[in-house]
Amino acid sequence: MPLGGNDLKLESLFSLKGKTAVLTGASGFLGRTFCRTLLANGVRVVALGRSERLETEAAQWARDFGENSITVERIDMYDSAALNRTCDAIAEREARIDILVNNAHELGAATGFNVPEGSLENSTFDQWQRNLQGGVYWSVQTTQRIGIRMKSQGSGSIINIATMYASVAPRPQLYEGTASLNPPGYSASKAALVAFTRYTASFWGNFGVRANCISPGPFSNTEDVAGQNSVNEDSPFVERLKGYTVLNRIGRPGELCGALLFLASDASSYVTGQDLRVDGGWTAV
Repeated sequence: MPLGGNDLKLESLFSLKGKTAVLTGASGFLGRTFCRTLLANGVRVVALGRSERLETEAAQWARDFGENSITVERIDMYDSAALNRTCDAIAEREARIDILVNNAHELGAATGFNVPEGSLENSTFDQWQRNLQGGVYWSVQTTQRIGIRMKSQGSGSIINIATMYASVAPRPQLYEGTASLNPPGYSASKAALVAFTRYTASFWGNFGVRANCISPGPFSNTEDVAGQNSVNEDSPFVERLKGYTVLNRIGRPGELCGALLFLASDASSYVTGQDLRVDGGWTAV
C-alpha cells in the first residue's frame, strides 16, 4: 500500500513505540548501546546475556525508561538446551515479538582473539567450534524459536550483527608488532551468518518476516575484547585502523544505532536479505 501524508513523517517511518524486541549479547560492548537505543525509542526489550552487570544496568534502565520496559534473561548461550528453553519461554510469554537482534558473540582468547593460539597456523577445533556456534548457530537457534513466532504472526524484523570481515579479510599489516589478532574462525562464522540471513529472508519473506545484517567496521571500545582493559585510541594499532577508513577515524557505538532503528522500523519495510556495512568506508576502496 503506497505511503502518503503522515506516513512519510519521521515519527511515523521510524516509530518503534509499543514494539517488543529480543536482544542477545545485551551485556556486551555494542549490546548495551543497542539496548539503550531500543528502550529510548519506546521498545520493550527482552535482554539476553550472561554478565551480572546486565542486571545492574537493566535496573537503571528500568528507572530511566519505565518499570516494565526491560526483562533480563541471564543465560550462558553455549548451553544449547537452556537457550532453546529460554527462547521458547519468551515466545510463549510475550504477546508479540516484533524485533530480534542477534548480537551475541564471544570475543576473547577462547575464540582466538589477541592470542598467538588464534592465528591461522595455530587455531584449534575448539576455537572454530566456539566461533561457529556463537557466530552463526546461536542466531539459527533464536531464529528457529523467536523468528518462527514472527512467521506465525505475519510480521517481524530479524537483525543479525555480522562484521565487515564477513566480506573482506583482515589486513595482516594491522597486526604487525602488536598483540592484537583477529582469528579466521570469526570471519568464517560471520560470513556464514550473512548467508544465513539471506536464506531466512528468502524463505520467510512470504510470511512478512524480514531478515537483514548490520556489519560494523572498526569501532571504538571502552574495554578490550576480554572486557578488562581500556583501549588506547592513540595506539599504533588504532592509528592503523583509522588509516584504512575513508573517514580516517574509527566509529563510535552510537553510529550503529541509526542502522538499527532503520532496519527495526517500517522505514525499511521493503528491505530484506541485505548486509548493511557501517564501516567508515573501509570496504568501499
